[in-house]
Amino acid sequence: MITVFFDGKCGLCSREIRHYQKIAPPGHFCWSDIASDPTSLKAIGISQAAALERLHVQSADGVVHVGVDAFLVIWAALPRWRLLGRVLSLPGCYKVAAKLYDRFAKKRFERLDHCQAATASD
Repeated sequence: MITVFFDGKCGLCSREIRHYQKIAPPGHFCWSDIASDPTSLKAIGISQAAALERLHVQSADGVVHVGVDAFLVIWAALPRWRLLGRVLSLPGCYKVAAKLYDRFAKKRFERLDHCQAATASD
């Protein structure tokens, strides 16, 4: 099973996760809202602040994937998203997507109060 650690207090993140939940094959994903309950992060040794800053996914083999790599794990398991994942995996596309995601994630994290509160408590 793939575990997705997502920010349930972020409107954009929540909408995206709800979409994935609607189209996900049954039994493939475990969805963990780490903004409301960060206890699941202890098992993988990730702080709440780090998990709120960038998407984290633990694949079925136990490997933790972060950022664009996390999206690739999710998309590989979603029928309508597999093709996008394959395209994004191409070296040039991957590099651009990773840079864009990192910039977006940093700005989102900096502007959300609950993310800043998690930083202060870590």
